[in-house]
Amino acid sequence: MAFGTVYDYLMGQCTDAYHYFGAHFVKQNNQSGVVFRLYAPMANDVSVIGDFNNWDVGAHKMNKIDDSGVWEVFIPGLYNYQSYKYHFKNARGQYVDKIDPFAFFCEIAPNTCSRLFDIENFAWHDKKHLKNRDRNYDKPMSIYEMHIGSWLKRDRFSSYEEVADELIPYIKGMGFTHIELMPIMAHPFVGSWGYQATGFYSVDPRYGNPFQLMSFVDRCHKEGIGVIFDFAPVHFATDPWALAEYDGSCLFEYSNEHRVSQWGSLQFDLGKDPVRSFLMSAIHFYIDYFHADGIRIDAVSNILFWNGNKNDGANDGAIEFIKRLNGKIHYLHNDVMMIAEDSSDFPGVTKSTESGGLGFDYKWDLGWMNDTLKYYADDPIYKKYDHNKLTFSMAYFYSDNFLLPFSHDEVVHGKGTLLNKMWGDYYQKFAFLRNLISYQFAHPGKKLNFMGNEFASFDEWNENKSLPWNLKQFPAHDSICRLYHDLNLIYQNHKAMYYQEYNPERYKWLIVDNKNDSVFAFTRRVDDEVLIFVFNMTPNYYENFGIPVEVEGEYTEIFNSDKDIYGGANQYNGLPVGSFGGFVTIKLASMGALILKLTKKANIK
Repeated sequence: MAFGTVYDYLMGQCTDAYHYFGAHFVKQNNQSGVVFRLYAPMANDVSVIGDFNNWDVGAHKMNKIDDSGVWEVFIPGLYNYQSYKYHFKNARGQYVDKIDPFAFFCEIAPNTCSRLFDIENFAWHDKKHLKNRDRNYDKPMSIYEMHIGSWLKRDRFSSYEEVADELIPYIKGMGFTHIELMPIMAHPFVGSWGYQATGFYSVDPRYGNPFQLMSFVDRCHKEGIGVIFDFAPVHFATDPWALAEYDGSCLFEYSNEHRVSQWGSLQFDLGKDPVRSFLMSAIHFYIDYFHADGIRIDAVSNILFWNGNKNDGANDGAIEFIKRLNGKIHYLHNDVMMIAEDSSDFPGVTKSTESGGLGFDYKWDLGWMNDTLKYYADDPIYKKYDHNKLTFSMAYFYSDNFLLPFSHDEVVHGKGTLLNKMWGDYYQKFAFLRNLISYQFAHPGKKLNFMGNEFASFDEWNENKSLPWNLKQFPAHDSICRLYHDLNLIYQNHKAMYYQEYNPERYKWLIVDNKNDSVFAFTRRVDDEVLIFVFNMTPNYYENFGIPVEVEGEYTEIFNSDKDIYGGANQYNGLPVGSFGGFVTIKLASMGALILKLTKKANIK
């Protein structure tokens, strides 16, 4: 078993290295204790030091048990939460103290030690959820992306379980189907949001221990809420006590001009087989031990291309890594989603690896996001010149399985919130925001919104502050919460809005080239359900506006963003409208969005 694990690790084929490397509570010779195993091929004179041996470098020397550079020692009598590090002479002849790359827990920054934690035998209660879950291709998926430390901030960090107490009923009440956690791997700098980690197997200790995070996921699952983990395999933090130049060599990072990333962090050498095993095992670890329903892979364009730039050429070794990762995860767990945050035009991101693709299930449509937000920021007078920004997405939409994101990246660093990206005065900004959210839910593709989007805040997200919950006391802001709630329910209860949404036969433009009025309409159909979506992108109001229909009959308005419950002026169609000559004539509110449903087919002889 040990030989096979080490061999697979060295060959870049291992997905469960966490069972072997790291610190594990075991029994040896009738003694309970911990076995430590470290892969550090260029290290010598290796010791485990900790508070249990008063940091004595001579107390517990490790034995080199494999010529590839695997070190091991058993220490009896240890228990949870004791702090430790590895002490050794590196390739440069320097003695250093380093964290355990496979540690399951660690100290809270600015402290830097790994900590013992017996990760086995958590009592799960989510068997029903795991039995019924799949990759949601033909199911509604509305994701609530969140930073766990700033969702509800107190005078201290709230624990995973404390957040769950408030979050789960909120998510259920709002109608979201999944939570996506921004990286919860240990990271020293809060401002990195977890994207520059030091402990890829250590859950963030600011919010609790591994069992507390397991409890968070377990409770979500019991309430039917899926949990997606965000993971950054491109780079890691530069802190010298962590992975950087681990054994004096570039054990994890590139040793050439690609060593440092565009963010100033160190880049994983994804062409190196042990690094591939390290990262594949880390990702599998969160599926295996934390029952993740999906993994979102950050910065995929930086995996596909050197420096994330197509002009710098493809990174073939990293591309092989991502194909291997997705292939192995889906082989082990065919019910777990793999999601790419990819800004490139690389072909076949969500095609199977067997057919030459990368093997992801979904890809963030960042092109859609950028085009859409640019269009909504336009003065209505000039929208006709950017008309194609609203129509272009459907020209490429069926090339991949797309997910439509309004993520954390769009509400930070001076970009403005969704609300203050909108054109117009105070009232118009809210009206266009309602229109924008309606458009996201109407457009084919899974949905993702960052926490706080539902409050329509004018202030950008700040990881050091709580969400502005006080905004709910103001009707204009609380009405946006109501809008999200209602759109989530409509989305989940109308099959035409999610079933076979990657099938082009389910979608058709009804009004696509009306540049002068900036009105758009399209239909989505499944079986006998016919929905029509209409968007007025200017402040012009129309008492009678003709919308083409494919199916003659009676149509009922099931949603209108201009209703007063959403902060609108109540210009809606209260009574069903009948089609005549291939058109229905409707009242179309200024900056309004609406959904019509065919409720009665015409009796045509």
